[in-house]
Amino acid sequence: MCSLIALFRRALPAVLLIVPLALAHAASAQAPQVGSTNGTSERAPVRIGVSGPFSGPSSPMGLSMRTGIRIATAELNAAGGVLGRRIELVERDDEASNELGAQIARDFVNRERVVAGLGIVNTGVALASQRHYQNARIPVITSVATGTLITRQFQPPEFPQNYVFRVSANDTLQAAVIADEAVVRRGFTRLAILHDASNYGVLGSADLAAALRGRGVEPVAVERFQLRQTDMQPQLERARAAGAQAVLTYGIGPELAHIANGMARMQWKVPIIGSWTLAMSNFIEIAGRNAEGARMPQTFIQAAHTPKQSAFLEAWQKATGSTRIPVPPAAAQGYDSMLLLAAAIRQAGSVEGTRIREALENLQALVDGVVMTYHRPFSADNHETLHSTQQIHLGEIRNGEVVFAREGEPPRNPLP
Repeated sequence: MCSLIALFRRALPAVLLIVPLALAHAASAQAPQVGSTNGTSERAPVRIGVSGPFSGPSSPMGLSMRTGIRIATAELNAAGGVLGRRIELVERDDEASNELGAQIARDFVNRERVVAGLGIVNTGVALASQRHYQNARIPVITSVATGTLITRQFQPPEFPQNYVFRVSANDTLQAAVIADEAVVRRGFTRLAILHDASNYGVLGSADLAAALRGRGVEPVAVERFQLRQTDMQPQLERARAAGAQAVLTYGIGPELAHIANGMARMQWKVPIIGSWTLAMSNFIEIAGRNAEGARMPQTFIQAAHTPKQSAFLEAWQKATGSTRIPVPPAAAQGYDSMLLLAAAIRQAGSVEGTRIREALENLQALVDGVVMTYHRPFSADNHETLHSTQQIHLGEIRNGEVVFAREGEPPRNPLP
């Protein structure tokens, strides 16, 4: 209880300050008692660990993800939970810290006795923490983090089974979308990469440079900046001096906004194309009109093109009192990850980790999600739901909102 009180005392994005505590209670609402005929016995809940940055610069992603997971959990519990047991979320704020994230994962498997994990937003946190799930043979579905290495950390032959799964678009796919937009569609040949110093930024920029080289383009500048850095002028001046026709980015919202604002102060008018984090609410809010026109890969753009998307957006508004989702892909992926996990537990008929992993790798039921309808999304040698650039939208910021970059783009709801 103390940790919950401390969490809500922190400065949260305004749109999520109003998420009612009732949603968290609904996510853990008790299903009808199962067991004795006199109703005095109740089976223990199915405990799921949920971790992410619920405070700090990455919090728009973490809070959006957590609300998506809560909405899905509330719906599942309202329908009776899984295996006749309610789902209970054990939530922890990792503050985007690799060390804290690793400690939380260790606590989840050793002390909290969770049967599976969901969440994780930052690549460095994922790489530092998911080994605890792997060693305990407890599945974890990464809802948001995109580093390419995340699902490749524990592969055969060194590790006979891999307990790490993912529903977000990995950086190899995102880099291909960015490179296709910059090189193939727009014809740029002189491109600068600006990335932050985190694992996410360093590894993502390497994927991006490789994607450019695969299309016959060598970046004219690769510039690194620190987290919480506000003055980007030195990096931007070098990129402009190198003759860059566009700036490609790998970072998170606040620093990306400082790049856009710095370019405006320099009156350097070239496109910004980057990873999915250009859609973060704090990028759009801090950059203001300087965010306009920025393009990025997106797994979900806030629009109701399917009945499931419509129902999800209605549930979001009911839960938060707002139609605005700070980071729509994080919310949708959080929601879908909970549905996939629940489907695997049902199929396994068990909460034992090995059986849940086996069910995820051979999921029989169709799972109607927000990002897509999932049909056997995983296999023993593929733990990614997304495997093609054709499954990813290109978003653009217009009038302060992320919309489809190309008019008339058909909505995608592919079967993997």
